[in-house]
Amino acid sequence: MVIQDGEVVSVGKPELRYCPLYKRFWGTEEISPEKVRENIEFRIRDFGFCTENRVVRADDYISFGVSEILSTSLERGKIDAAVIAADGCGTAVITDPHILQGLCGRISGLVETSPLNVVLDAVGRDNVIDPDTVPVNMVEGAALADRKGHRRFSVTVCKPEDASEIRKRFGDRAVIVGVHTSHITRCGVGTMFDCCDFLTACGSRWTREIAKERGVLVAGNKVEIFGITDIGKGLVLDKLESIGKKPYSGEPLDEPAPLLEWSG
Repeated sequence: MVIQDGEVVSVGKPELRYCPLYKRFWGTEEISPEKVRENIEFRIRDFGFCTENRVVRADDYISFGVSEILSTSLERGKIDAAVIAADGCGTAVITDPHILQGLCGRISGLVETSPLNVVLDAVGRDNVIDPDTVPVNMVEGAALADRKGHRRFSVTVCKPEDASEIRKRFGDRAVIVGVHTSHITRCGVGTMFDCCDFLTACGSRWTREIAKERGVLVAGNKVEIFGITDIGKGLVLDKLESIGKKPYSGEPLDEPAPLLEWSG
């Protein structure tokens, strides 16, 4: 899906027919290009997605998700900063939980973006990799957080090789979070479980299968989040506790369909 000058100019064919979160928030039983276009056009109108009208600060949008976990972790001092990717700034190092939530709480997988002054002003140009080209590069984002002196910082990654490289370079100082995992192969998902502290199931069959093999902490029954390491489990449990919820304990599942099985 491509946005140019505040307009949706192209929408591809959805690979998922159904997403429980889309159903919950939009009443959408079946995902179609038309529904995707309507949803993104609403985001542009509502909070200025990919435009200079971008709203950059927010509270929790849904009760439980990656940005909500990380914003709570920032508020409680469990991490010093969060390395994120967002429209208008590319990869950025964020220390304000409300900016983190504003930039990440309502966006989907980001491939590339263009600079937005409203976002760069809020984030601070010295907190992005390059304010002129705003690249999405999570390894370089982790390096920026390191140069800025943050002792423990989270990094969201969607590439297994990025998770591996960040763990190798920064060790346990980096809290690595796997996101947008739908298109990762089974082998790649194995690498994510080896290197990440927690990750989201997204629309992947492999994330769910390997989670069962590893015996990880499971939160949610729709798009599950898996706590893998002690720090990852702790951050997930902190957020659950803050909203009066408990880990998954066998309730009926309401998952995306069809679950995707990328080979490799």
